[in-house]
Amino acid sequence: MTILDGKKVSNDIKNEITQEVDKIRSKGEKVPHLAAIIVGNDGASLTYVASKVKACERVGFESTMVRLPHTTSELELLQKIKELNNNDEIDGFIIQLPLPPQINTQRVLMAVDPSKDVDGFHPENFGKMALDMSTFIPATPFGILELLERYKVETSGKHTVVIGRSHIVGRPMSILMGRKGWPGNSTVTLTHSHTKDITQITLQADIIISALGVPKFLKAEMVKDGVVIIDVGITRVPDESKSKGYVITGDVDYENVSKKASYITPVPGGVGPMTIAMLLKNTLLAREQRRHKE
Repeated sequence: MTILDGKKVSNDIKNEITQEVDKIRSKGEKVPHLAAIIVGNDGASLTYVASKVKACERVGFESTMVRLPHTTSELELLQKIKELNNNDEIDGFIIQLPLPPQINTQRVLMAVDPSKDVDGFHPENFGKMALDMSTFIPATPFGILELLERYKVETSGKHTVVIGRSHIVGRPMSILMGRKGWPGNSTVTLTHSHTKDITQITLQADIIISALGVPKFLKAEMVKDGVVIIDVGITRVPDESKSKGYVITGDVDYENVSKKASYITPVPGGVGPMTIAMLLKNTLLAREQRRHKE
């Protein structure tokens, strides 16, 4: 059994990006600049955005955090997005989700300039991805592809089962694993809350990508020997024995499933670190594309 170490691979990617940024700086050119908009004071969101800012510092990017109060109206947020769209200093930006209930998330994501949409959420970028065109791939799916590639996990001709159909992970992964190329060329089954007898399906899987958000949902009796497991789930489970009062748990019963797996991602330390690394990679790509157009 091989652990797909997202922490190590993400550090490798950050080192590679740092080298690219050093080359850019040595030429006297503008380094990539990533901005993030956060609305409200959600603890998990604040922590996540802060880690993105720290990652930018690590690789030599410029970064800007735009903090707006929880009471911000949709119109006010759209105005801020317009400002970032028109700011030539900003190469890419993200809008931290979830947003407060008074704001229509889809309308907001549609307002982002696709050339600065380093999260890969805009329909234009999603459509390009579905058509195998060059575009920004959503950071978490992009990170999963990178893990599979760097560990040389064979995907061609394999049966990949994706659990969960979110626009952020499940649905794009089902498209990417079925695309021509590598990682890809899989036969893909997309499962969700209405799937009947999911165990019958997961037992046939060579690769399982679980993005459900249900702690320890995937049990050992649901997988076959030699399966490749990608656990995207990150859930805080209360645990008074821990200093933080909780533990981070994935979708997979790691202790038991790992005994049958050929490759598996841990939680934490698997897919999570890859998401931020690939967000940085998308920002570097956005900077290169913008410079090419100029």
